[in-house]
Amino acid sequence: MKKYFSILLLLFAVSVSAQTFHETVKQTLIKEWVRAKAYTDEYLAAMPADDYGKKPVDSIRSFAEQMLHLASGNAGLISTATGTTSVFAGRNLEKSESAKSKDSVTYLVDKSYEFAVESIKALDASKLEEVTGRGTLKETRLTWLLKAFEHQTHHRGQTTIYIRLQGIRPPNERLF
Repeated sequence: MKKYFSILLLLFAVSVSAQTFHETVKQTLIKEWVRAKAYTDEYLAAMPADDYGKKPVDSIRSFAEQMLHLASGNAGLISTATGTTSVFAGRNLEKSESAKSKDSVTYLVDKSYEFAVESIKALDASKLEEVTGRGTLKETRLTWLLKAFEHQTHHRGQTTIYIRLQGIRPPNERLF
């Protein structure tokens, strides 16, 4: 009897430990997305409104298009990760000329970060290891969340050169 009780106690401890770990990961993700939003807002503010349409070279996205791509990626990847409907479902932000002003881009990018944070908050932390996906791409919900974070970091980082080409020093890195 002691043996069975010990096994049950051990299983309970492991279960509680896993729940605590998943909740800690979830809270860390929320904190990091809030930080990333603030950092991206500094980038959006640094670029003058008249330069949102500028490109370093003709064959790549403008600053506005990069940021709208970042916003679309946030919404799409977070939607896949959390099982929620994208805040921009059915909209192609990069192709919308009316969305490319500084005010519109800032609004849409902020909306994408708010969607990310709220969707992660609503996610049951115990489902972080659940496999989900798009088409043939299947990964855990946590992996999709990490891919979403990597995507926004990558595209924000690309816009550093856009800001520098306007003779402006980009915002300092925000690791914490």
